Amino acid sequence: MNNSDQRLPEKAVLGLLSGESGENPFPLFAQIREVGSVIPIPSPMGGTNQQSWMVTRMEEAMQVLKDHSRFTVDQSSIDGQSDIHQTNTDSSAPPTFLTGKSMLSVDNLDHRRLRRLVSKAFTPKYMESLRPRVQKIADELLDQVQDKGVMDIVKDYAYPLPINVISDMLGVPRSDQVKIREWSGAIAHGLGLGREEPGVAEQIRAFGEYIAKLVADKRQHPDDELISQLIAIEEEGDQLSETELLSMISLLIFAGHETTSNLIATGTLMLLDHPEQLEKLKTDLHLVPSAVEELLRFNGPATISGPRFAIKDTELAGQQIKKGDMVIPVLKSANRDELQFEEPEELDITRTIKRHLALGHGIHSCLGAPLARIEGDVAFSTLLRRIPNLRLNVPRDSVIWKFTLSSQGLTSLPVTF
Repeated sequence: MNNSDQRLPEKAVLGLLSGESGENPFPLFAQIREVGSVIPIPSPMGGTNQQSWMVTRMEEAMQVLKDHSRFTVDQSSIDGQSDIHQTNTDSSAPPTFLTGKSMLSVDNLDHRRLRRLVSKAFTPKYMESLRPRVQKIADELLDQVQDKGVMDIVKDYAYPLPINVISDMLGVPRSDQVKIREWSGAIAHGLGLGREEPGVAEQIRAFGEYIAKLVADKRQHPDDELISQLIAIEEEGDQLSETELLSMISLLIFAGHETTSNLIATGTLMLLDHPEQLEKLKTDLHLVPSAVEELLRFNGPATISGPRFAIKDTELAGQQIKKGDMVIPVLKSANRDELQFEEPEELDITRTIKRHLALGHGIHSCLGAPLARIEGDVAFSTLLRRIPNLRLNVPRDSVIWKFTLSSQGLTSLPVTF
């Protein structure tokens, strides 16, 4: 069914896009998919003459994410278009991935150049070599709570594990992690499609100033970690500019922990919500890798991908997309596409998954996906092996969610054991 004349209530659609739709947006996603795989929506930007579109199913979402002859992340590359990524920015502030050029905001040659430089460090072989370090961190974190009988999965485990890993990789002092968490939280919660909450600009400036100081310190005192490697590349010449260097590092710090933290916390809650699946997993920890994929599909961290813009007039699922129109793939909806998955609303840790879109698709897919999978594997295996009698320590309806476009996760998850 693809009824272009049937529109969902504007309030419901904007609620999805703003993160205000509540803990369980999936019934609304199912309703949207019945309307069509590509549907017109109110502009999330407000006050624009360009049409916006929501892509709800897997096949069309993959086309938008992969077809760079028709869609781009770089709105400024389209004649006469402004760049939504550059709104409300302070030109005097040091660049970050939100305000400068990063892999998220460019396509074609610039994207290939930037990704190639970082990909040298993000090889699957190198990621796998980090497994013992991830395991050590996981065990250290559980050592601190093992004898207490209670813990907060978010604060004690899901957040510190990936940020310790990425800090070690980059050479970021662990003493700075509290500040990084504050900045990351403000950035994740304050920014949407053209939406900026009070105080976010100051947090972005502080984050950028921190990165600039960190890079300056690494120039004086280089080490073997990734930031020093990127500085060495930048100093070799025209491959990486100072602005690109600072933007890249801020992106790696932010993206290097936000997604995995939410995977671990939300995934734990999903398993507690499905005790039969939890028991099956505890009985056979070899199922953890497939469980990680199913948890990503079932309720992954990102609601949508970054918006794309039509490079030219084109057709998608029977809809006429005009040059410059904003197109928003809804990843959580595509991952429950009835045309792709049997019983998509059910959590099944033994499910064989050909693909899901939780970590993106195409050239803009998550660079750190191999690391996220290793961290998820170690995190769930270690947690269930060491604390098998895990159970929720608060009423289920009192669990507090945080909703943003860039991520969906939990504020805290108190458990007892």
